[in-house]
Amino acid sequence: MQIIGCDFSSSPTRRKPVVVALSEEILSKNGSSTAYSLRCVLSKLERFESLEAFGQWLREDRRWIGGFDLPFGLPRELVETLSWPTDWLACMQHYTSLSREQIRAQFKAFCDARPVGGKFAHRAADLPAGSSPSMKWVNPPVAYMLHAGVPLLLQANCHFPGLHKGNASKVALEAYPGLLAREILDNRSYKSDDKSKQTPDRLIARKDLITALENGQTRLKVSLKLSNAQREQLIDDASGDSLDATLCMLQAHWAYGKHLDGKKNYGLPKFDDLEGWIVTA
Repeated sequence: MQIIGCDFSSSPTRRKPVVVALSEEILSKNGSSTAYSLRCVLSKLERFESLEAFGQWLREDRRWIGGFDLPFGLPRELVETLSWPTDWLACMQHYTSLSREQIRAQFKAFCDARPVGGKFAHRAADLPAGSSPSMKWVNPPVAYMLHAGVPLLLQANCHFPGLHKGNASKVALEAYPGLLAREILDNRSYKSDDKSKQTPDRLIARKDLITALENGQTRLKVSLKLSNAQREQLIDDASGDSLDATLCMLQAHWAYGKHLDGKKNYGLPKFDDLEGWIVTA
């Protein structure tokens, strides 16, 4: 069983690919018992410059549990207002049948009809996770990430705990690297796609974040194991994509540990089965 983390892009390119961090499952044995390891070893980073290449990789015959940095659902308030299906799979099928232009037009009309300060609808997970509303189509365009990413996971017959039963050997969890990063850095920024904003302060923040992760200094109590070359690779990627994929991998590692400990639903709480939930929130 591989543990994976994915920093997703709805329009990947060579400059801005989908990045996947991979770790092998680690178990330690004590006599007849099997114990979950609190150390997550980064094996490698994969990059995909197209959605087609990433989708093909997802469909390959392998066993994994993954944390994916993209929303898996829309706010119930939005779905009900638009009179879309309230069954998760039917809603996703309807949503992904629309073009991005249609999505933007419908979401903009929804926002235009609402008062200033409350334009967007939010999922229940957004507040504890500190995440952007999944209907947001700009800065960041998470609505388009859902639109592009969920169909790839469904085509790979992934299992979405609490949302959709699929192949139990491919478990997809919604992750959010910012949740784990803020626990360490508070509001310090550690990344930017804009080269003019790839500052020494952000470089120092990445180093501080990696050091804390290696020492297991988060509430997840999972430590990250890196080689010297891997550490430099994460530090040097000023976009933060490699580090974000690694943060998602750590969140998936925590969830897998909950599963091995006999916790139902990979450590997820009870949640709205239309909206979904962000692992560790």
